[in-house]
Amino acid sequence: MLAKINSASFLGIDAYPVTIEVDVAHGLPQITIVGLPDQVVKESKERVRAAIRNSGYEIPSQRVTINLAPADTKKEGPLFDLPIAIGWLAASGYIQRNALEQFAFLGELALDGSLKPTKGILAAALLFRETPRTLIIPKENCEEASLAEGSSVECAASLKDAVDRLNGKRALERVRYKAPRIEADGAYENDWKDVRGQKLAKRAFEVAASGGHNLLLIGSPGAGKTLMAKCLPSILPPATLEELLTTIRIYSITYSAQINNLRLGKRPFRAPHHSISTAGLVGGGSFPRPGEISLAHSGVLFLDELAEYRRDTLEALRGPLEDGHIQISRARAGVWLPARFLLVAAMNPCPCGYLFDRRKKCRCSMGEIRRYHSRISGPILDRIDIHLEIPAIGYEEIRSTTEAESSNSIRQRVVHTRQIQRDRYKGKSFLTNGALPARLIQTYCRASESTLKLLDHAMQGLHLSARAFHRILKVARTIADLAESETIQEEHIAEAIQYRTLDRNWFG
Repeated sequence: MLAKINSASFLGIDAYPVTIEVDVAHGLPQITIVGLPDQVVKESKERVRAAIRNSGYEIPSQRVTINLAPADTKKEGPLFDLPIAIGWLAASGYIQRNALEQFAFLGELALDGSLKPTKGILAAALLFRETPRTLIIPKENCEEASLAEGSSVECAASLKDAVDRLNGKRALERVRYKAPRIEADGAYENDWKDVRGQKLAKRAFEVAASGGHNLLLIGSPGAGKTLMAKCLPSILPPATLEELLTTIRIYSITYSAQINNLRLGKRPFRAPHHSISTAGLVGGGSFPRPGEISLAHSGVLFLDELAEYRRDTLEALRGPLEDGHIQISRARAGVWLPARFLLVAAMNPCPCGYLFDRRKKCRCSMGEIRRYHSRISGPILDRIDIHLEIPAIGYEEIRSTTEAESSNSIRQRVVHTRQIQRDRYKGKSFLTNGALPARLIQTYCRASESTLKLLDHAMQGLHLSARAFHRILKVARTIADLAESETIQEEHIAEAIQYRTLDRNWFG
């Protein structure tokens, strides 16, 4: 007998329908799975057989063929355990097959027949929202499925619960839509009031957060670069509902435990080690998966010790920094992954780290310093709006009892400035000055003739590229917004120019 079951698989962060066909026939006992299954799917036949037996069902030893359609796309993961088991039982006569078309299934089975949580539930719920089918999922995934407004989803604790539901013997818990709770002033582990001194750096971070500008910190070890980077999420505005749902889909696909924080509207903070591979950073693999830049979508990507990353890994950031997404192409599939993140990078001024430190003498030669900086290409530096030198803080600042401004206070100014930009760019595909396309800079970054002359002088004196010219104008636009100025003034341009430390060739 033949049974057909509706399920889903994933490409990038999107779900697509999969039909699982199970044929049980007379012949030598054998279980065959076809349709490009990976090793985990192939092993499911042993999990499913044990789960069926331990759930109280007796299936005869027959020839079983399982097809995962469409047959030309790779299938991976244990999420097909439940639909394969349902199909096997339906083909063996334990389930009324006329009820199967009304349902879809996802879930991993334990050997005792209980259902374990699986990945990609939100994407699957959104997929089947467009159909009349009810999606049956593991009970532990109910909260995630509740974010899919308009979907018909039910939760089962075990294989037997799902079978009884199909046979009309049991009613399952129905998932009700629950809008995610977004905390405007949520508690963060790191707060700006804990950062001593560094007045200029705090101002630069506020500008970066307000306009969505990428930022590079250059300073000696112990200057506070890492602490300030970790404080940045605490002054970013709460994620919007659209950003939140996109980010949760990304984390759901990757089985990430950070998904609970995301539901509160806290933006992600990712800090991959400098030994990371290119595929790990930007995504990829034979079956493309999201990388760190996608996991940082709508949040912060912190690259510490920037000069230690592999050059090809850093060069792969060029496109995402400009476009806000990454396109990965493979022979069998191509995927589009969101990657609109705020980059914060940190590095030492020289290999030993003490080029400008008044406490310790630098041991590096000028040639070593130049080689160290040459590890980061000009095109990457051009895509970073703010380059900032971070001085080492003195003993008096460390011992100071004066309480610094808190993140909540700074966030209020950032939120207000972001609102100015949202109003200005209403109806556009971007919402911040940092994402302003070059073709629209003249339209939105209006400045007086004297202001433009100051910028022209800086362009000639610092030998800036056209991209750096645009970056300075966009940063100046954000500084003007913080001052609630309609036009860019000379002081706004002057402040933006001072945030281009590496353009001044200060190492000789």
